[in-house]
Amino acid sequence: MLKEKIEKALNEQINKELYSAYLYLSMSAYAETLGMPGTANWMKIQAQEELSHANKFFDYVHERDGKVTLMPIDAVPNEFGSVKQMFDKVLEHEQYITASINNLVDIAIEINDHASRSMLMWFVDEQVEEEASAQAIIDQLNMVEGKGHGLFMIDKELGSRTFTDPTQEA
Repeated sequence: MLKEKIEKALNEQINKELYSAYLYLSMSAYAETLGMPGTANWMKIQAQEELSHANKFFDYVHERDGKVTLMPIDAVPNEFGSVKQMFDKVLEHEQYITASINNLVDIAIEINDHASRSMLMWFVDEQVEEEASAQAIIDQLNMVEGKGHGLFMIDKELGSRTFTDPTQEA
């Protein structure tokens, strides 16, 4: 059974993951208005990944005989500036989620909840990948800044991303 402190924090994390999905869907819609279908695809896949993260937390709370309490999801922005500015916001958001996951690990350690700590280590590793992915795209965008052909090629590459549920990988 989950202790109240970790159950509350896990429910807050579910909300953050759902917000993340909503944010990336908004970014996808915005990228479409910029004529960047590859970027829109990348963001839509990212939204699916965030939903899978929310589901992993959701299932874990139930598995530990806890109670999931869904909360309202805050509104997300609809404008993000340039593609580079949008990915800067992606990295900033992923860093925020990393800090939140780290806080969950701290709580699990504090209350000696070894099962939650073990589950959360998957998310610690996942956040390293999330931040590295965003940073790699930002690095590419910095290299082609102001060069339309380069931006076109990056957008084409982002369009090739497909969704593989990371929570189902071995």
